[in-house]
Amino acid sequence: MNPLIDAYLQEGCGRCPLGGTPECKVHSWQEELKYLRRLILECGLTEEQKWGMPTYTHNGTNLVMVAAFKDNCTLSFFKGALLKDDHQILEKPGENTQSGRVVRFTDVKQIVQLEPVLKSYIFEAIEVKKAGLKVQMKPVSDYDIPEEFQQRLEEDPELKKAFENLTPGRQKGYLLYFSGAKQSKTREDRIEKYIPKIMKGLGFHDR
Repeated sequence: MNPLIDAYLQEGCGRCPLGGTPECKVHSWQEELKYLRRLILECGLTEEQKWGMPTYTHNGTNLVMVAAFKDNCTLSFFKGALLKDDHQILEKPGENTQSGRVVRFTDVKQIVQLEPVLKSYIFEAIEVKKAGLKVQMKPVSDYDIPEEFQQRLEEDPELKKAFENLTPGRQKGYLLYFSGAKQSKTREDRIEKYIPKIMKGLGFHDR
């Protein structure tokens, strides 16, 4: 067991001001998180801490992660889209998620009942990794470019060049965020706010 995860269970991930306080979401799911930890380790994975949360790897490759939220805790599979999911327990964590899948829990009894299934999914994830299988990601060209952003790209060759030089993942992040606004004025405001980051080669979540 990794002592960093012991600290996580006591103090939380430290990514919000609630870390180390009784209000930290990690404290709401202690029994569930500890059960998931034991279950995963019994599958032979290596316990690490990444992005502040317990992450489990196989020969250096991220396979699964556990996390605590307000209404549930989750077991996440990094390449869950490649699993057969015979028991139909996997969900997309977000509408536009392509690779990752999660199982949500609100009671440790749910984990106990699903333990054999969860272990079989983890072992399947190991085999997917060994086979070198990859999720076929949706290309950037399949994403809609908001009219307001398209206009800015056409008006500013430097901005267009900077956007095209971003990694596909960063490009997708911006397009999804800009498109997510229902009103044109809101889309324009978002675009204006993030143009400086695009010009610096930064992603939507980069600081």
